[in-house]
Amino acid sequence: MPDQMTALERFTAYGKGESIDRLPCVPIVGNGAARVLGCRISEFRGNGKLIAEAHLAAYQRFRYDTVRIFTDLYVLAEAMGATVRYPADETAHLELPALADMKEIDRLRPADPRRDGNLPSLLEALEIARDRVGSEVPVTGAIICPFTTASFLIGADNLIRMTYRNPEGVHRLCEVALASALNYAEAVMDMGCSAGLTEPVSSSTIISPAQFKEFSYPYLKRLSDFIHSRNKPVTLHICGKTERIWGLMADAGADCISIDEVQDLEVAKRSVGDRVRLMGNVSPAGTILQGTPADVRRETLSCIRKAHDNPKGFIVASGCSLPTEAPFANIQAMIDAVREVGWPVTEEKLTALA
Repeated sequence: MPDQMTALERFTAYGKGESIDRLPCVPIVGNGAARVLGCRISEFRGNGKLIAEAHLAAYQRFRYDTVRIFTDLYVLAEAMGATVRYPADETAHLELPALADMKEIDRLRPADPRRDGNLPSLLEALEIARDRVGSEVPVTGAIICPFTTASFLIGADNLIRMTYRNPEGVHRLCEVALASALNYAEAVMDMGCSAGLTEPVSSSTIISPAQFKEFSYPYLKRLSDFIHSRNKPVTLHICGKTERIWGLMADAGADCISIDEVQDLEVAKRSVGDRVRLMGNVSPAGTILQGTPADVRRETLSCIRKAHDNPKGFIVASGCSLPTEAPFANIQAMIDAVREVGWPVTEEKLTALA
């Protein structure tokens, strides 16, 4: 069934508590956009036009509610000197951190998004997407947050050890990583686009809530405050287990928290639903990659049942970025299920569709 509203109309009305045609839905399509266009992921390197065309092709095919320009987690670290490997048709990965030793930290400089690494290409992609579809759907640049970028500057294992042995060094790395994130966020918002925050290494699967509060939270807060100063909302995604830091994520300034599949949306609703919008959390790998369309439909309906009445609102989404090879039929099944439910969401309707 066709949508009756554009994504921007839907988000605007939803934020005002007005009637909408369906809940917002965001299967987080990352480099799987290359599969829709029929190009190789490695071709995204230095090619903003191709990045844009791939994400626009994915948006046009599925008609989800946010066009998110993203290639990999290493873009800020690479722009600051880290070595990133680009396989022929897989997502890039970190080959060497920017620093071999903390003694080299004085040579680090904040990234210039209009000059360094792949950042100019991402800005070009954002500009193209904004011009083509920005009047109908939010166009968002993914901002890699300071603690995660710091882990790519010195190596994740080294950074975790430093939280015990050299906390001052961790803060120095996070400061320069924050400067890069602020520079990129400013460039993104100068284009009229939104900035979405991703901070996977701050997961409670990796660091403790105490470490998060000391080494990640202060920089998330400053980054969120900057985004809010530009009258833009903050959506924050942290992978894995986050239940013990949901309150801090909200304190840091998140208006919307993206919840990974390992957490329960109903628990999140009871915990922080009166403070933040929730987003999630159909399993990207277990269900969307490996399941059938019926499996995806079933889990999507379950997520809606759990969180559609969240006081601050709910966005149906995958729990994290989709695997590159996620079947198109499964992505479509997620969107179709949300359209079937429509608005308002009622238990009777969910039961009938189950």
